Amino acid sequence: MASDDVPDLYPSEPRPVRLMNTIWADKAGTHDALATVGQLDRWVRQCGIPATGPLGEDDLLRARELRDALRRLAATAVNDERPAAVDAGQAVEHALATLNGFTSQSTPELRWDGERGFHRDWRFGVDGFGRELAALALEAGELLSEGPEVRLGACYGPGCVLYFYRSHPRRGWCSAGCGNRARVARHYRRHANG
Repeated sequence: MASDDVPDLYPSEPRPVRLMNTIWADKAGTHDALATVGQLDRWVRQCGIPATGPLGEDDLLRARELRDALRRLAATAVNDERPAAVDAGQAVEHALATLNGFTSQSTPELRWDGERGFHRDWRFGVDGFGRELAALALEAGELLSEGPEVRLGACYGPGCVLYFYRSHPRRGWCSAGCGNRARVARHYRRHANG
């Protein structure tokens, strides 16, 4: 993979899950798809996030900070204890403070327009990419506050470290491939011990 390539893992997932899944794994190990500003730029374009100007190192650090906090909170919500999936050193309280720091840059606002009537929108106290991260944090807050144990899942496919949005209550893996690997591993364990 070229230095600024970013795997576009499951583009139908909500943006907060897509951000969490910039930590991914394959047979070679666990990877960080937000290691460079170029990778961040590529990920932003993949997610359809509006261009707000050139991205820099500070943008990369903030995106990684939000990503790591979301992974910690998702792990807590779904009781995920996979060591490769989550930085065990980050306390839940710190992750919450990080997420709330991003969301505090927005204020709910009631608006009116002729087509939609009254509707809630957000006024942001930051511009540029910071505004996009604040909006993403708001989306994550919605995802985490509405029954996260039902809406979020941790993929327990062999070696996987991804999270996913449960489009079906019985969905247990991020992909059919991980589900197949998990079934094969379970079959092998049963027959190896039998």
